Amino acid sequence: MKKGDIIEGVIEEYSFPNKGSFIHIEENAQAEGGKIERKVTVKGALPGQTVKARIKKKKEGKAEAILVDTVKKSPLETKKPMCNHFYSCGGCTYQTIAYTNQLKLKEQMVKDLLKDVIDFGGDEKKTSPRGEGVIQGMTDKVSDREFIWEGILGSPSQFRYRNKMEFTFGDEEKDGPLTLGLHRQYSSHDILGIDSCAIVSPTWNEILKYTQNFYRKLGVPHYNKRTHTGVLRNLVIRQSATDGSILVNLVTTTHHSIDENTRNIPWNEKRSETVDELQLPQYVAGLLSIGEPKPVGLDAYTSHGYEKIKTQKKIVRDQKGKLQRVNGSFEDNVGNGEFESLSYYNRISGVLYTECDTLADAIVPDSVTLLYGEDYLMEEVLGLKFKISPFSFFQTNTKGSEVLYSKVREYALEAINGVSPNVISGEETSAKTGVIYDLYSGTGTIAQLMSPVADKVYGIEIVEEAVEAARENAKLNKLTNCEFIAGDVLKKLDELEEKPDLIILDPPRDGVNPKALKKILDYGVDNLVYISCKPTSLARDLEIFEANGYEPVKGCCIDMFPNTQMIECVALLQRMSICEVNNLSLGCL
Repeated sequence: MKKGDIIEGVIEEYSFPNKGSFIHIEENAQAEGGKIERKVTVKGALPGQTVKARIKKKKEGKAEAILVDTVKKSPLETKKPMCNHFYSCGGCTYQTIAYTNQLKLKEQMVKDLLKDVIDFGGDEKKTSPRGEGVIQGMTDKVSDREFIWEGILGSPSQFRYRNKMEFTFGDEEKDGPLTLGLHRQYSSHDILGIDSCAIVSPTWNEILKYTQNFYRKLGVPHYNKRTHTGVLRNLVIRQSATDGSILVNLVTTTHHSIDENTRNIPWNEKRSETVDELQLPQYVAGLLSIGEPKPVGLDAYTSHGYEKIKTQKKIVRDQKGKLQRVNGSFEDNVGNGEFESLSYYNRISGVLYTECDTLADAIVPDSVTLLYGEDYLMEEVLGLKFKISPFSFFQTNTKGSEVLYSKVREYALEAINGVSPNVISGEETSAKTGVIYDLYSGTGTIAQLMSPVADKVYGIEIVEEAVEAARENAKLNKLTNCEFIAGDVLKKLDELEEKPDLIILDPPRDGVNPKALKKILDYGVDNLVYISCKPTSLARDLEIFEANGYEPVKGCCIDMFPNTQMIECVALLQRMSICEVNNLSLGCL
C-alpha cells in the first residue's frame, strides 16, 4: 500500500465526526505471517457501505483515505435525499437515512467517545485510568453513584430548521461564472452553486438566486482566498422562527486587492470604488421585491415547520416599513383599509452591508452599514424574548434550542434544589438559591432562563456585541438579577467577588481553555452543567474534571442539526464527597 492507491472495503466501524473504517489486508512476504493488516479510516463513509477510497496517509497499522466512490449503499440508506445537491454539498450527511436511525448513529458515536470517562453499563465500560491530572492528595476511589444516561432527544423539525447560514461567493470551475452557494464536499475552496437547500426556508433560495444573478451581470469578482483579491465574500441570511422576518447581510472586501499596502489604508478612504461597483441601492430594491408583503391567511404563517402565529397578534407594516403589532382578530384587520397589507411570513426586514478585509476564513467586520429596515431580529425561546444582532451567537435551530435549554434548566434546577421543573409548564416554585455563573454566555439565553431560580446570575462572554445584546434582552424581559460581563473567561473570573454555587459551561467547539478550567475547578462548586457542541472536546474536559474530583452523574444528547453529523451534549457533574478540591493545586494544567 502506498499513497494514492485506491482500495475497496466494507465499513465496519463508525466514529465521530462521520468517519468510517475497515480492515485492509495486503500480502507481504517480509511481514510476520506474510500479511499486513491496516485499519483504514475514510471520512464520509457510512456503516455498512462498500467503498472505494484513495490512500492519503499511512502509518504502522493504520491509514487515512479519501472517499472516491460508493460501490454499495449502506443498509441504513433507505431514503431518497430531499436535496438535489446532497451528493456534492458538504452540508448534510444523513439525508438518505431515516431520522430514527440518524439519532441512533449519533447517540452511539457519543457513547463510544465518552466510554473512557463514563460508565454506561453493559459492554461500554469505563476504561480510562484515573491518574493523569489528579489533584495533589486525591484518592483513586470512585463514588458509588450510578450514571444516568438519558439517551438522545430529537429536533422538532428535521428540515427547514436553520435560522442562519453563511453562503460563499466563488466559482464552480476555474475562471467560470460567479457562483453563490456552499462549499463542496470535503473542500475548503471549491464552491457549489445551489438552487435549493432542504434545511433552510425556500425563500432563501430566491434570495441566493437573485444575488448571484445581480452580481454576475455586473461582473463583480468574488474574493479569492489564495490570492486575497476580489470583492464579494459572503451572503449571510438570518431568519426569526417567531415572526419569520429575514435579515440579509452582504459581505465584501473594501478593495479589489488586499495586500500589505492597501491594508494600511483606512477603510473609508478606499471603499468608494467598491461601493459604487456594487450598486447597493439597486441591489436592495430588487431584493425587497422577494419578500413583498402580501395579504395572506394564517396558513402562510405556518409554512416551513414554524409555529402558527397567534391570531390576536398580527404583524403589519406602517407607511415607513417598520413593524407594528396590532391587537384584534384576523378578520378585523383584513380589508378594513386601515393598513396596506399584512406582512408575509418571509418578509425581508433588514439589509446590511459589511466590509471585511481579514485574511482569515471568517467574517471579522471592518464596518457595518444598515442599508434598509432593522439591523436585528426578534426571537422567543421558552417564554423569553431575545433581540438577535447580526453577529451575535444564537442557536441555529430555534425550536431545537428550546429542547436543549429545557434540559439545561432541568439539570441546573436538580443541582440547586434537588428537583426537576414541571415538564409541561417548566415552572419551579422553590425559593431562589445562590449565585450562578453562565460562562461563555453568548446573548445570555441560559443566564436569563436561570434568572427566576437564582439570587444572582453572572454571564461572561468575549464578544462585546453579544454582551450588549444580552444586557438589552435582560431589560426586555424585565430581569434585574442578571449581570453580563464582556471579556475573556480566563481574565474576568478574577474580577468577580461573589463566588458561584453553580457553574454552567457552554464553551466554543474547542472546549474550555485549560487555564480557565483550572480556575473553574478551584471554586470547588458542588455541581456543574456542561453543554458541548463537540463531543471530542467534552470527552477531553470530562477526563480532567473527573481526575480532579468531579463525576458525571447524568447526561444526554440533543440533535440540533438533523441530517448532519453534528450533535450537542449536556452533562451534569457533581463533586465527589471523598475529595476536597478547595485550595488544592491542579497538577495537570
